[in-house]
Amino acid sequence: MFAVDHIILLSALLAIFGVLVSKLSPRFGVPVLVLFLGVGMLAGEDGIGRISFDNADAAHSIGTFALILILFDGGLQTSKKSIRRAWKPAALLASIGVVGTAAITGLAAMYILDLPLYLGLLLGAIVGSTDAAAVFSVLRNAGISIPSRLKATLELESASNDPMAIFLTIGLITLIQDSSTKASELALLFVSQMGVGAITGAVVGGLAVALFRRVTLMAIGLYPVFVMLFGVLAFGLAANLNGSGFLATFITGVIVGNSRFSYQRNTFVFIDGLAWLSQIAMFVILGLLVTPSELLHTWKEGLLIAVVLIFVARPLVAMPLLLLSRFSFKASVLISWVGLRGSVPIILAIFPLIFELPSAELIFNVVFFIVMISALLQGSSLPFAARKLGLVLDNPRGESNTLEIVKVAKDKRELIEIVLHSMSASTGKSISELGLPEDTVVALVARGESTLIPKGSTVLQAEDQVFVITKLLDKNIVETCFYGDT
Repeated sequence: MFAVDHIILLSALLAIFGVLVSKLSPRFGVPVLVLFLGVGMLAGEDGIGRISFDNADAAHSIGTFALILILFDGGLQTSKKSIRRAWKPAALLASIGVVGTAAITGLAAMYILDLPLYLGLLLGAIVGSTDAAAVFSVLRNAGISIPSRLKATLELESASNDPMAIFLTIGLITLIQDSSTKASELALLFVSQMGVGAITGAVVGGLAVALFRRVTLMAIGLYPVFVMLFGVLAFGLAANLNGSGFLATFITGVIVGNSRFSYQRNTFVFIDGLAWLSQIAMFVILGLLVTPSELLHTWKEGLLIAVVLIFVARPLVAMPLLLLSRFSFKASVLISWVGLRGSVPIILAIFPLIFELPSAELIFNVVFFIVMISALLQGSSLPFAARKLGLVLDNPRGESNTLEIVKVAKDKRELIEIVLHSMSASTGKSISELGLPEDTVVALVARGESTLIPKGSTVLQAEDQVFVITKLLDKNIVETCFYGDT
């Protein structure tokens, strides 16, 4: 038996367990990232699984690819309406907010952990951004509805502030390795990261939409793969041009998500499923990477820094920016509170391990502890905080959805699309002459550019697209009625 066989078995078991555990999230109000991290920790060397995993490079690679899919999916779900509502406050929080939060938290870490200035600021930069996967998950599972501008700001901020945290992390690592690095060099790095990332994302997104509208693929199953690959392409292209791959991926996702093309709904559902799988894989791997017994050595310091981050740094920086953006005081408090940390800080905490910086393991363990505290405290308390602040909507405005129904499993029925040709048995016949099974309904007939509401007297023609709802067991009979015996 090959070693990879064991890896495949363990991966499948951990992923299945992670999916099952996710059902506990809405029930107990615990963010799914905590549950997935818990699965990894339980399977690790200090847990019941006794799996030894300490490959920081592999964890970084897996985490990076997972983040590409998560951010691309986040971009696909970000509407133009949300951007128009929230781009100003989100941009302020994603730039000034990250820098300010990182500086205050970093200075506190320097004092609490007795670290040199740059290492303290590095820890602050690592935990400076909120996490898209964590915020999206908490907002979806909270079971409440909050004002649209407030929700859009939280989602847009969390999806767009990672590039700033990554830039600060890379810049500080550069300074630690070479203290002679000039400010102009860091400024050039900033312009390169943000500028190249944004331009690459826009170009790849525009190219993707143009191709989606012009290219007809041989199989429906290729469409989701085709779309997903452009998110990966945006990251790879931007990263190789010294830009922010994560920013490029998110922008590409926004452009694609706000366009219209064939099989769009099913494509987005598929990519959302991949994003969930990525979350499971990433958090479980990160849970395996940490050694829980080592967290106990620094839990007091980690708790103090988490308190500074959550109760001092985030509100002190975010509140003025939000009030300037004309949010109410209560809305500003809620946004300041929902500053969840998640996967990105843990992945960035791997950087010091990869570059073998001083106190790298200490920084990783403290960051991991901060993320756990943030997710448990802030994530689980969102519904309570929103209700206490009076920001829960009693009658939220509904939104329409475009559905591509394949099976109505609950009723054991199926929606079938039948395309007629000149030799079809039903061509030239009326619907009442077809002898369809009981409880079978012809829902729609698409003829050229016209849409017909079918009646028993409607005569079918070649090239008609007929949509039929029938019982699952009657599918073959229905096909025989339209196409004849073969």
